[in-house]
Amino acid sequence: MIQTETLNLLEWPLLCEQVATFAVTKLGAIAARNLRIPTTQAESEVLLTQTAEVTHLELDLAVNLSFEGIQDIGDALERAGRNGVLSGEELFNVATTLAGARSLRRLIDSHGMEVPTLASCIVELRTHPELEKQIHHCIDDRGKVTDRASDKLGGIRTQLKSQRDEVYRKLQRIMQAKPMAIQETVITQRDGRFVIPVKATHKSVINGIVHDLSSTGATLYIEPNAVVNGNNSLRQLQRQEQIEEERICRQLSEAVAERLEDLEQLLAIATLLDLATARARYGYWAEANRPRFVQPTAESVVLRNLRHPLLVWQARHGEGPAVVPTSLRIDPKTRVIAITGPNTGGKTVTLKTLGLAALMAKAGLYVPANVPVELPWFEQVLADIGDEQSLQQSLSTFSGHIKRIGRILAAIAPAASSAAADANGLSDSPIEPSPDLPPNSSADSCPDASPAPESLPLAQPEPVQPEPVQPEPVQPEPSPAPCPAPLANALVLLDEVGAGTDPSEGSALAIALLRHLADQTLLTVATTHFGELKALKYQDDRFENASVEFDVQTLSPTYKLLWGIPGRSNALAIAQRLGMEQGILDAAQKLVAPGASGEVNQVIAGLEAQRREQEEKAAQAAALLARAEKFYNEVSYKAAQLRVREQVLKQDQEKAIQAAVAEAKGEIAGVIRKLQRGPQLAQRAQQAREAVEAIAAQQLPEQPSTPRRTNYQPKVGERVRLLKLGNQVAEVLTNPDENGVIQVRFGILKTTASLTDIEGLNGEKAELPPKPDSQKRKAMEPQPALEPPAIRTSRNTLDIRGQRVDDAEIELDRFIAEAQGGPIWVIHGHGTGRLKRGIQDFLKQHRCIERFEPAEKADGGTGVTVAYVKG
Repeated sequence: MIQTETLNLLEWPLLCEQVATFAVTKLGAIAARNLRIPTTQAESEVLLTQTAEVTHLELDLAVNLSFEGIQDIGDALERAGRNGVLSGEELFNVATTLAGARSLRRLIDSHGMEVPTLASCIVELRTHPELEKQIHHCIDDRGKVTDRASDKLGGIRTQLKSQRDEVYRKLQRIMQAKPMAIQETVITQRDGRFVIPVKATHKSVINGIVHDLSSTGATLYIEPNAVVNGNNSLRQLQRQEQIEEERICRQLSEAVAERLEDLEQLLAIATLLDLATARARYGYWAEANRPRFVQPTAESVVLRNLRHPLLVWQARHGEGPAVVPTSLRIDPKTRVIAITGPNTGGKTVTLKTLGLAALMAKAGLYVPANVPVELPWFEQVLADIGDEQSLQQSLSTFSGHIKRIGRILAAIAPAASSAAADANGLSDSPIEPSPDLPPNSSADSCPDASPAPESLPLAQPEPVQPEPVQPEPVQPEPSPAPCPAPLANALVLLDEVGAGTDPSEGSALAIALLRHLADQTLLTVATTHFGELKALKYQDDRFENASVEFDVQTLSPTYKLLWGIPGRSNALAIAQRLGMEQGILDAAQKLVAPGASGEVNQVIAGLEAQRREQEEKAAQAAALLARAEKFYNEVSYKAAQLRVREQVLKQDQEKAIQAAVAEAKGEIAGVIRKLQRGPQLAQRAQQAREAVEAIAAQQLPEQPSTPRRTNYQPKVGERVRLLKLGNQVAEVLTNPDENGVIQVRFGILKTTASLTDIEGLNGEKAELPPKPDSQKRKAMEPQPALEPPAIRTSRNTLDIRGQRVDDAEIELDRFIAEAQGGPIWVIHGHGTGRLKRGIQDFLKQHRCIERFEPAEKADGGTGVTVAYVKG
């Protein structure tokens, strides 16, 4: 009973109603309105994990769980289980529910690794696509049985249409033949039979059966004798149709009943997922965070900026002011918190907020507080809030509080007894002493108590002493330390404890009650106006003080909770704010005793002043820190902008260089194409080289001077850069000659370059070797033209693919004789390799061939052989 009372006092049903607005299905809303409080921490952890996974799906993965098509088919399943016949609309709802559950399962399965708890919920989900297909075959979207449901039904409906058309035709002919007797040219129905409206004054004109009369009596609805048989046939066919439809619906209902257990399981899983979605969406709406359950005796309770969820709802819907958050940090050793302060200051709201936070965490809801949200899992949440005064039950305010507190103590007692039994390991069987225990140990002693010392032995006389020592009396064995009483895992909330009676007796009763609860329960939070309760903190370290702040300047509460400082009631200030006459207040102020309570109030006022001063200094420090962070962010932003600008400039420069290189490559390609189309003359090759060098000098920027690496000589096979050809990377084919000239190859081109025009890939520079006097004189003599680059054209390329080896050798020998030196390209392909081997054997023995090698990959690779003809 007290559990239900507590839920109502904390307005838990109203919170459930708010959560239900986030449910999608009807069953999910019903489950949310009756949100069950788990009885184990493991169950609460599972619910919180479900809420977290739905939040992860919808926020992080942007995947919304859709419950489209899922209907409340519980009543239909129950009737089908009792061999009832479902209507077409109910059967259609069963089919759409199956389809909706299947879509829901596919969505969760596609993210199963991300949401393992939700994936485990749908393991037992069976959607029976064959049943869904069968229902859709027989029932349309309006819940009507379709013509294709059975051949018999299709035939009956065909006859119905034909008979109806026949009746229509006859009635149309009658109305056309006797238009003066017709009130209105329409065909209507009365009692399921087709009739026409006839003027009352002309009823004798049309012979038939009168089925109805208009309200004015001017119109008669007559069934002409000519269509009586037709209407009779229609009624018979309609009855046959109804019987066939009932047969089809019964058959489908039996199919539903055969899968009743799976369908009920499906409905339960869909409701569970909808409830988890409602919890997640409510938590996101309320800006709540996931709570973590802590060990109550080892970790602190931390609730930062905790907001009352019902007040958040009112503020969001414009029905109340902005919510003032409350922060709580409760040490593990604290068992009782006494909250003092003025009326209307927010003490009761703090109790309700804490109670609702504990219940929300147990039920799998996120708590509207800033991270971290850490609180124990309370087995019981019990509250005495409000006034239980009742004239019918002859209960005063005080007696109502006492009776409810008595029910709270009765609910705590079994929990404490159970905890004691678990701690002591009590059972119905007798406990035998353990052989491993020492003789003075007890098997049922407290494990945490210090072991009792052994009995002291009698002192023996020492031989060195001249006089014997009298034996000391045996000390009695001290009893083992008593075990501390186990605490009931409960949160107790008491509002105005001890109020409603004589203040001295009420305060005494409140002190005794809170001390008892400190021994029995895990945490108790009580509000009070008794000054004696404020001193309990300084007598017992299990007690803590807190107060709600009151602004003496504006004579109004701030609704902020202050820790460690007891509060003042400020009754006179509250009365002044509420409009009490000033004369009465002045008289009351004179009657306030200036004794100990007055001194205490002065101390409290001094503490509050110190706290306000510290808060002002903290605010100033925070403002200074905020300004420093602002300056730091501005400097960081400007530095980032400079880096971005530098990067943009660098990219623009690189793009300009790439464009210049691309343009140079295009011009070089044009030169090569011109060279390939013309005759192979050394003069044209020299002109092409000069054109390439001119392009390089025009496009490339002036190279900065770099320190040369001494004694650097490029080796055969090493890759170097050609400075005059746009830093083109080339392969060294020969060692430098006496003039410092080497032969290089880049792509399909071969050319010569001076050591002064190349550098290593790491920027190494090579120096020309010193020349003797004879070489210097020789160098001054005119030099022959440079060797033209090796360029493949149609004139120096022979394609012998597909020929026999003998025929290919004859043609190749003629092609070599016509060549005027330089390389030739022989295309033989891969094939079986026989032609390639034959040609290469032929080239080895030919007297005019200096050497041969496979072509570059761009020229065909091993499918082409390049042979160098002697000049």
